[in-house]
Amino acid sequence: MFEINGHRVGKGEKCLVIGEVAQAHDGSLGMAHAFIDAIADTNADGVKFQTHIAHAESTPDEPFRVRFGQQDVTRYDYWKRMEFTEEGWHGLARHARERGLIFLSSPFSLEAVELLIRVGVPAWKIASGEVGSVPMFERIAETRLPVLLSTGMSPWSEIDKAVQRIKEHDLPVLVFQCTTAYPCPPEKVGLNLLEEIRRRYDCPIGLSDHSGTIYAGLAAATIGIDMLEVHVTLSREMFGPDVPASVTTEELRQLVEGVRFIEVTQANPVDKDVMAKEMEPLRQAFFKSVVASTDLSEGTILELHHLAIKKPGTGIPAEMLGSLVGRRLCRKIKKDEFIQEEDLA
Repeated sequence: MFEINGHRVGKGEKCLVIGEVAQAHDGSLGMAHAFIDAIADTNADGVKFQTHIAHAESTPDEPFRVRFGQQDVTRYDYWKRMEFTEEGWHGLARHARERGLIFLSSPFSLEAVELLIRVGVPAWKIASGEVGSVPMFERIAETRLPVLLSTGMSPWSEIDKAVQRIKEHDLPVLVFQCTTAYPCPPEKVGLNLLEEIRRRYDCPIGLSDHSGTIYAGLAAATIGIDMLEVHVTLSREMFGPDVPASVTTEELRQLVEGVRFIEVTQANPVDKDVMAKEMEPLRQAFFKSVVASTDLSEGTILELHHLAIKKPGTGIPAEMLGSLVGRRLCRKIKKDEFIQEEDLA
């Protein structure tokens, strides 16, 4: 159990929902600010960016993972275009805090770590490709802040080493199940791994979801995850490599509402007997009682064809209809009139 910006993180606490902007801003600082407002309006708990400094993380001839546009000749050019000034980062962090959001950004170099230290982050989100970046870990450890570790491309052995490295520094850690696929098909989401992560590392767990839907996040919420991170787009018609793996802001709103709904259901187990007692007024309205199917004279020995069951359920319960056969009426009863116990000999 630990805290991020006053939010307790751990089993039994609410799941923190983080909207991941990544490079969806396409290098526009104004667009990045628009994402902050849009994510805040969904009632999500936080916003996350990625802090890229091209010369510190990439070689000039780094190839594209997937070439998605004509504007950048190399991936290095793309990272360069994604950079913001330090002043820009300060502004984004300030805006997020003003909107009540946790501000996070994944660093991709030591220089990015130093920049984010100056900007101020309450925790460190380690991207899947940085699991083995030991120098970054060492500098991050000096800040004594919690570490949120993604595992999208790592086998257990590599995750074991990363978590051990974090715990050796006595740092709080949350481990995300993550599959680096954009979009991630349902058969590769890996919900089965969540409880294994919790058991294996005795730590809070999260899902960093790239499915581009709200379904995986809702399913994970039923398991009881502590943090959910999803990529966000303002529209499916936006430009960028992450759009197919993103949810829209309206879908993010639905996701947040769904997670909160699930948390309320899990925090309030239902006792069927207590519930039935609470439902007594509705039982009377919806259940049925035994009535006369036709006008009956006093002294009639009841046969099955004399009886019917109809609403409301304020008389002899329908389930007792058979037990009335063979009994004698003490008074005359009109069609559709309830038969009461005192009417029977």
